[in-house]
Amino acid sequence: MVDEGYVARTAVLTAPLSFDGESQEDYRAPNLLQRILGLFRNIRPGSDLTNFQLPPLFNIPKSQLQCFGEPLYCTREDMLSRCCRAESPLERLTSVVGWSISIMRPLIFGVAPYNPILGETHHVSKDNLNVLLEQVSHHPPVSALHATDDRGELEMIWCQHPVTRFYSTSVETEVHGKRQLKLLRLGETYVMNSPKLLIRFFPVPGVDWVGNVKITCQGTGLGAELCYRGPSLIGRNRRTIKGKIINLSSSKTLYEVDGHWDSTVTVKDVSNGKQKVIYNAAEIMSGLNAPQVKDSKGVLWSESAVVWSEVSGGILSKDWDKAREAKKAVEEEQRKLKRERDSREETWVPKHFTVSHDEENGWDCSPIEKSVPSAPIHVPFDS
Repeated sequence: MVDEGYVARTAVLTAPLSFDGESQEDYRAPNLLQRILGLFRNIRPGSDLTNFQLPPLFNIPKSQLQCFGEPLYCTREDMLSRCCRAESPLERLTSVVGWSISIMRPLIFGVAPYNPILGETHHVSKDNLNVLLEQVSHHPPVSALHATDDRGELEMIWCQHPVTRFYSTSVETEVHGKRQLKLLRLGETYVMNSPKLLIRFFPVPGVDWVGNVKITCQGTGLGAELCYRGPSLIGRNRRTIKGKIINLSSSKTLYEVDGHWDSTVTVKDVSNGKQKVIYNAAEIMSGLNAPQVKDSKGVLWSESAVVWSEVSGGILSKDWDKAREAKKAVEEEQRKLKRERDSREETWVPKHFTVSHDEENGWDCSPIEKSVPSAPIHVPFDS
């Protein structure tokens, strides 16, 4: 939870990661691999790194909440509108598959976003889409997302609980939680999971999304099974994706999915062999603009870009002492607030979501409000 007694700070917003997983700035430290291995020298294989705090030298100047929300509002093409306006259930499922691939953004090897603090929020609008995120738990880290459009066509409700483990030559993050995309006027709900994030140190350092994703729509009886694959041991076949679109009741394959999620992905109609492109990374992720503050008075104290502004400023100027001290101040403030809550025997309650958890189903989040209002931070139209 963010203390409103903080001195007012300016929101620091940076450009989204580009098509190649790079940024307009190179945040990576010299001798990067050696520095990373030094961090993990005394950590046992299999250890949980979920709450591991990185020094600012290994951070990019944005929070994980921002990285979680960016794929929704930082796109060149409006793929969500395609999902809403496709004429047939099969065309809509195919459009949803293409959109789901577009939210799997490449990341930069050797650096990571900040771990969000409890109660941190991120609220951004682009065109008619409004996106709101909140960190609803800190130990363990759980993030909730709610997005709606002004036309009343769609709603997204996501809950994300990452678990990160160290395995000697790699770090693997398993992303638990359900993602729902609702096409409101059609009464269709598409439910999907996330692949795993794999950071490899050897033999070729890199970051990839790997594993299986299922997308289902019980209303139409259609679904998809996708498999994200990392490169081979010699670095070939990078970022491939294969899968199929099926009839859920019969398991009959209707389309085959094939391609690379950092270039193009196609579907092939198994009945006639015809192919079409459903995702083109260059069209979706090139020339993206950074969010901008449109209404400075409306920006919440809990906004990610405000909470971490001094840390981000230090990273951007490569003033590591400033960044380190600023990050320490944020973390110490959180520990202070937790001690105060504990002394009063208070339980922290999220502002924007109702949260539930059980051993069988894990974490789940429901938005308190029906729709997300327009945000004080907007993404300008892409040039």
